[in-house]
Amino acid sequence: MEFNCKRAEKGYTEEYEMKIMLASASQKAKVYLDGRDLDQSDAYGSQMVKSVTLARPNILIAIEAKFQPEEVMGVSYPAGNVVTNITLDPVTGKFKKVEKIQGGILGATIGNGTHLSEETCLPSKMPYKTK
Repeated sequence: MEFNCKRAEKGYTEEYEMKIMLASASQKAKVYLDGRDLDQSDAYGSQMVKSVTLARPNILIAIEAKFQPEEVMGVSYPAGNVVTNITLDPVTGKFKKVEKIQGGILGATIGNGTHLSEETCLPSKMPYKTK
């Protein structure tokens, strides 16, 4: 499933492509933004798509990210984590994101707690209907 998405915040608009692949017997669910796999891991932390679920008409996506303590421009930040739950209605294009931020640089800059946002994501190709 491929979508063209648009996010607008504080006078800034960003457009991106999102590709969602459901889990199969041999592979876990995957989500790609502009071709970049959201499953990432390095010395600074990790991010993993936990699940992609079809709950018609919605698509539910769960993502978890964990960050190691870090120092940026002389400021130390503790370890942190972000749990993201996304609900996408591909018919209306409504994309709702709920992020629970705890600690880390995001907790210090955006604030700990639950943050809600909405975007628009419409299918880039309309699925074929069988008669």
